[in-house]
Amino acid sequence: MSYVVDLVIVSLMSAPSEPAARSAAHRAPRAGAPVSAPPSAAAAAAASAPPLARHPGTSERGRRPAADWRIRFGALSLIWGFSFLLIKVGTDAFAPFQVTFGRLLSGTAVLAIAMAVRRERVPRSLRTWGHLTVAAFFLNALPFSLFAYAETTIPSTLAGICNATSPLWGMALSIVALSEDRPTRRRVAGLGLGFLGVLTVLGAWQGFSGLDLSGTAMALLASLSYPIGWIYVRRTLAGTGSSTLALTGSQLFIGTLQLTLVTPLFTSAPDTFPLLPTLAVVALGALGTGLAVLLQYGLVEEVGPTTAQMVTYFIPVIATAAGVALLGEQLSWNTPVGAVIVLAGAFLTQSRTVPAAPPPADRP
Repeated sequence: MSYVVDLVIVSLMSAPSEPAARSAAHRAPRAGAPVSAPPSAAAAAAASAPPLARHPGTSERGRRPAADWRIRFGALSLIWGFSFLLIKVGTDAFAPFQVTFGRLLSGTAVLAIAMAVRRERVPRSLRTWGHLTVAAFFLNALPFSLFAYAETTIPSTLAGICNATSPLWGMALSIVALSEDRPTRRRVAGLGLGFLGVLTVLGAWQGFSGLDLSGTAMALLASLSYPIGWIYVRRTLAGTGSSTLALTGSQLFIGTLQLTLVTPLFTSAPDTFPLLPTLAVVALGALGTGLAVLLQYGLVEEVGPTTAQMVTYFIPVIATAAGVALLGEQLSWNTPVGAVIVLAGAFLTQSRTVPAAPPPADRP
């Protein structure tokens, strides 16, 4: 999920070389998943990752053409876009913390299998595990739970649009927290435009009438959590020596442990497991949190973060279409108009004024 996005941070966890680190200082930051992140923060992470691809048409090793990257790009957009619908279906039968726990459990299982197949080793440093614990909270446990709680009172379409604000939050926070991210007029204008779009989505001129403020606030806080986690990862986990997959899988494992401890404190075990909601939760984790990370990782290797981050702009569109078509959610005119303004602002915040190194790929 943007996402998803779910992102979730993937490439930043690899150690950049000194030349790559210097070039990263000139690249605009950019949306999870987090590892797994709906969908949004993963793009933020990938955009500032070191170059991985030799050429947009080849893999990292430059041996085989990436002829099918567009198919996987479309699949990633659909998976993260439908994540908000799956959350909504899951919360119809399960408590929000249960939805989050099931999501993390199934997502961790997918990455554990991938790690076993590739013979990846988990990090050995206690310091790394400590940083991963903080990252798991801000990129997985907290935003996943907030989105699940939010969708008990707001439509999945609104949750998907709130998720699209992650790059705006990331831009605002990076100005303060990351000395290499200098604001430009264009990016500041994008920030202002994006938040104008948020006010349009929420119908501020109507006094937010008919809007559940607590649910909307939780969805916006979930979107804010992703860039906080991304900045923390960027400061602490780059250069650990462990692979991206090992760090991501370990992070999801810790997130699952966090929910294992928290969930029993707020809810009792479910009496029944209705088929559709259960499948929705399993798919949310296995696809939106597990498979999506692997897809994102492959895209970054083949076409670079600059291209892959474009998935961010498809997520709210797909989330809105899915909510209206499959859940019968209603839209007023200001919701799609505001979403377009939000995405335009997010696009401007990611624009570059300095030529960057040959791009890698990108992603909630």
